[in-house]
Amino acid sequence: MSATSSFRDGLLAAVPTLRAFAVSLAKNADRADDLVQETLVKAWDKQDSFQPGTNLKAWLFTILRNEFYSQMRKRRREVEDADGMITARLSVNPSQESSSDLTDFRRALELLPEDQREAIILIGASGFSYEEAAEICGCAVGTIKSRVSRARSRLQQILAIEGEGDFGPDPVTAQVTNSANAA
Repeated sequence: MSATSSFRDGLLAAVPTLRAFAVSLAKNADRADDLVQETLVKAWDKQDSFQPGTNLKAWLFTILRNEFYSQMRKRRREVEDADGMITARLSVNPSQESSSDLTDFRRALELLPEDQREAIILIGASGFSYEEAAEICGCAVGTIKSRVSRARSRLQQILAIEGEGDFGPDPVTAQVTNSANAA
């Protein structure tokens, strides 16, 4: 297998997690798709600067994150949004809600400060280590750990979670599931 086809296969394998991260940043599926496309184009153009044997996924996430913030800075210069009306229109509710718990979690996640949301998504949803997330965000490992800890605490507070019994299946569903598994 050539280096180019191996690189291409790595790019393709990373697309689903790149898209999930892009959606969490952009809060808009169309913008997220554009971010992922731009990330892949930049990665392909700059594949000579990627060092084989290092973490391709982390490299791609860094490109995507940098592209997102570059676009945000550019938009700030282009449009003044003092009253937040434009920003409010950029937010898109999910088209399909699989459950009310997931909907509640998404809303709670959106209430987190951007740095905490970014950190918890990188660690909790994307599977990066603290070290990798710190590299992607360009900060210290301790900073990422602190952001994740504050994000978890805030999510528990927003969702009113006091213990393990506050999430998962309701008691009736759990009883039916346990009865079916015992049989």
